[in-house]
Amino acid sequence: MPNRYLDWLNQALRDLEQAKESQVAKRHEWACFAAQQAAEKAVKSLHLKNGQEAWGHMIAKLLSDLGPDFNIPQDLIEKGRVLDGAYIPSRYPNGHPEGAPFEHFGSLQSKEMIDYAGEIIEFVRAQMAG
Repeated sequence: MPNRYLDWLNQALRDLEQAKESQVAKRHEWACFAAQQAAEKAVKSLHLKNGQEAWGHMIAKLLSDLGPDFNIPQDLIEKGRVLDGAYIPSRYPNGHPEGAPFEHFGSLQSKEMIDYAGEIIEFVRAQMAG
């Protein structure tokens, strides 16, 4: 079976584009979720490229699970944790005590999450090139 890591990376890049388009459209909850998805898929692509299986949706854990050979910067793991915070609450009304997800995510959150996803994708690309 072929290694499909590039499919995962290419989808991560497309998800990041979607995050940016959602931000422009002021759909910040979707921008945050798409940014989370972009980073998650990018990290999974790195696992796949290196013959590792990756399960779950928590970016911080996926980064940590890459192992010591990757020398993951601690601040990148922390940025993964920020993105992890959007996985459920950006989509489900019961992720908050009250209000719909769009009422809880704004331009500051979407900008931060898009930036963090971009940093994680660039880290992944650098690891793949090296």
